[in-house]
Amino acid sequence: MIRKILIAFVTVYSFCAGQAQTTQDDPGADLIVINAKIFTGNRAQPEASALAVKKGRIYFVGSNEDILGLKNSKTKVIDARSRRLIPGIIDAHIHVLNDLAYNYNVRWDGVPTLTRALTMLHEQAERTPDGQWVKVIGGWSPYQFKENRFPTLDELRQAVPNRPMIVQYAYNEAFLNKQAMEALGVGTDRFPKLPDVEFEKDSHNIPTGVVHGYTWLFLALETMVPQPTFDEQVSSVIDSVHGLNRFGVTSIIDNGGRWAYPKGQAVVDVLARDNRLNVRMPFVDLQLGNGGQVNMVDLELEAITKTAPLSPGQNLYPALLHGLEYRGAGEVLNGDVHDHENFDRPAVIIAPEKMRRFVEEDVRKLIQRRIPFRMHISYNENISPFLDALEKVNETVPLDGLRWGLEHAETITPENIARVKKLGGGIALDGKMALHADGFIKTYGREKALETPRLRMLVDSGIPLALTTDAFRAATYNPWVAISWTVSGRSVSGSEVLAKDNRLTRAEALKLFTKGAAWFTNAESEMGAIAPGNLADFAVLDRDYFTVPEDQIKSISSVLTIMDGKVVFGSQDYSDLSPKLPAPLPVWSPVQYFGTYYGEK
Repeated sequence: MIRKILIAFVTVYSFCAGQAQTTQDDPGADLIVINAKIFTGNRAQPEASALAVKKGRIYFVGSNEDILGLKNSKTKVIDARSRRLIPGIIDAHIHVLNDLAYNYNVRWDGVPTLTRALTMLHEQAERTPDGQWVKVIGGWSPYQFKENRFPTLDELRQAVPNRPMIVQYAYNEAFLNKQAMEALGVGTDRFPKLPDVEFEKDSHNIPTGVVHGYTWLFLALETMVPQPTFDEQVSSVIDSVHGLNRFGVTSIIDNGGRWAYPKGQAVVDVLARDNRLNVRMPFVDLQLGNGGQVNMVDLELEAITKTAPLSPGQNLYPALLHGLEYRGAGEVLNGDVHDHENFDRPAVIIAPEKMRRFVEEDVRKLIQRRIPFRMHISYNENISPFLDALEKVNETVPLDGLRWGLEHAETITPENIARVKKLGGGIALDGKMALHADGFIKTYGREKALETPRLRMLVDSGIPLALTTDAFRAATYNPWVAISWTVSGRSVSGSEVLAKDNRLTRAEALKLFTKGAAWFTNAESEMGAIAPGNLADFAVLDRDYFTVPEDQIKSISSVLTIMDGKVVFGSQDYSDLSPKLPAPLPVWSPVQYFGTYYGEK
């Protein structure tokens, strides 16, 4: 009897275990995409027509017949209808957490005419409530407009006659109306005393409302206007990420700003907890302090060791790989050696001894503690002393594989490219020249612009290299504008601004926003390509990037964006698959009426 009971028990247990194993393994794909023109970015399998996803990863890439054989009763099948499919775009330098007031701003990104831009301002002025401002904060260029010029103060005043208004062009200049100047205290002791600030004045020596300056001026102005509530900050992240998803962006590196760790990450944490974070968001941290002279590296060490302990590579959102992952310090590590990239003005050259002292005293601390870092340097004159000192530090405190990078590096020379590579660093270029090259030409000449940056040399060097946007203020967050510039050699005005031998193929340009950018997240083995084992991040495009005329590249967008195996954006045939987003906050937000990019609404 006992033997029979034991046999029965073993039989039942084996059956249950088998059922549990079947349920756990659940053979077959979670998601299948068929009938696609897949650019894999994988040299072992450059092209395919279908792929299969399981538990957030790609596990098979091949033909329709191969992939459909992996379908089971629960598999979601998406027909790409012969559209181009690419790896998800990775923007390795962007500032989402610097723009937690994103929903307060009218976005001029992509607006084709100044007439339309002014109309948008006027419409927004009529719905903006008392106590609030009408704002355009970066992301646009006068050279994108058919009129090929800045707005005049009279045009702006007519567009916004009854509310304070600021229209900011990159980190170069801003236009203020009378109400804004009064609110900011222009001409009084209330206006911040900052170096290199210049107000244009009329014949009576009265400020006109046009102000020129550098980064610190515009960050200071942003603290003096109405601030978003916490809920509005969360809503701003939702909508800015939606705008990124619209262009096929699935991962970013947030590159620091005025909302430092841990305050900025607390906003993102709200979305992470609810599984609503629709982009992977590794971040580097920038500690500005509360004004005045500060040691930013010391503040960073204080933040991650005492304020809210955090280790390099640690993910604050473990449910999503590389979801909210600390990738180190930067991009500004010391305010005194920040060479602001205002191409309308001569280059900001830092005293070499000051740069060397900063590296030897402060960057050394980061290397000793194995904290990755990113350093904003635009001009080669500043790159040279930085590398001089870094090479010296490396002799006694070896970098030894620590990931670090130069940000921007527009005028870097061949010699310094080789030095960065030897030290194991990478370079994150950006697409600002796509928007601002016409201004660069006025300052430095066309010959200089044609080789700025040295794209062909950088790619051929084999150095870890990414192309980025540096949005949302210095340039537009649309990566296709930057890609278009590298391929066509033309800026948004249509002017030729890159020499023919300094341009990239379409595959090379796309790689800089995919596989190349993945290096900066320390995840190039699982991101940036459509390959088995890689994370299931990809986009289906509204037109074929590899065959459309060059002048259409900047107009490409995604019709279906998949991140971590789930749909985060859908339009056209895939609108029903797109997640439903809450209405933007505040209720009068420009995003509610204009969308996140021109043409969305």
